[in-house]
Amino acid sequence: MRKVVILGSTGSIGTQALDVIGANRDRFEVVGLSAGSNRELLAAQAAEFGVQNTALGADEAAQLVRDAHADVVLNGITGSVGLGPTLAALGSGASLALANKESLIVGGELVTTAAKPGQIIPVDSEHSAIAQALRSGAAGEVARLVLTASGGPFRGRTRDSLQNVTPREALAHPTWDMGLVVTTNSATLVNKGLEVIEAHLLFGVDYDRIAVTVHPQSIVHSMVEFIDGSTIAQASPPDMRLPISLGLDWPNRVPGVGVPLDWTTASSWEFAPLDSEAFPAVDLAKAVGRAGETYPAVFNAANEQSVLAFHAGRIGFLDILDIIVRVVDRHEPDGMSLPAVLAAESWARREADELIARR
Repeated sequence: MRKVVILGSTGSIGTQALDVIGANRDRFEVVGLSAGSNRELLAAQAAEFGVQNTALGADEAAQLVRDAHADVVLNGITGSVGLGPTLAALGSGASLALANKESLIVGGELVTTAAKPGQIIPVDSEHSAIAQALRSGAAGEVARLVLTASGGPFRGRTRDSLQNVTPREALAHPTWDMGLVVTTNSATLVNKGLEVIEAHLLFGVDYDRIAVTVHPQSIVHSMVEFIDGSTIAQASPPDMRLPISLGLDWPNRVPGVGVPLDWTTASSWEFAPLDSEAFPAVDLAKAVGRAGETYPAVFNAANEQSVLAFHAGRIGFLDILDIIVRVVDRHEPDGMSLPAVLAAESWARREADELIARR
């Protein structure tokens, strides 16, 4: 029986995690829940699962983790505010099932240094797929990692044709049901850029050996290519309950958590190269990742501000990447520490807001 704390329990990841736990109460016990602001749903979840310890907001979530004595902490918080809870989880000694990629990306070596070997289990479908595929060979046998991208709602479009797309169009993701920021990041491909940085930090593979391919069906969630020419892919219908269940009980698989592919029905899977001219976010993220220090934190913060401004009708779709580039170019890092990360984020948000105000 694994004792579990779920951070961001009222969001998409959190509610699906509770679905998994609710169907497997002999394997998991929920000992803590946190939410951003949805008090009513949090209270209902706590009542359903008999949870005494709850928290609202990131600061309370971090304290909840320190007090909970859990085996697993699932961090499903959205945004870089999840960094404090991530560090608290690692400090507690619990396994960290990480869906909050931003905390790893902005925290960088602060997070990787705090983590014991194998303590972080990725919950993003792409990184869960890679973690599964990596079990097929030794670290020295890995040639490269290949992350798949659905291509988002604007797959196949030219850069010029994206000039006047609307927030409604940007939120029309063809595969996944996600929140406003993550869905928009999938439309700009910023999300895939963040996932490239995440893959580098999780698996210690150089950026030159991390590739992205567009796979609209979202059936193959990512792949590992080995030095003998073999490629191991993890394939399943797009359902986050599978990687969530692995995060909760790694390396064990939870029976019946997902529906397998139907091999009695004809189907086609497509793969295509990423159009870096129309979607430059991945190349920018690699450059930011190579620069290291607080550059990824600045990249992420500038993006978050720009996405919110886009949905408020203050800037256009293509302005999102333009503002990120300009903020990153202006950044002057001041070492790598938690105060430095927080200061860089605050600076980046102010810079982005100033640029937005001039549009």
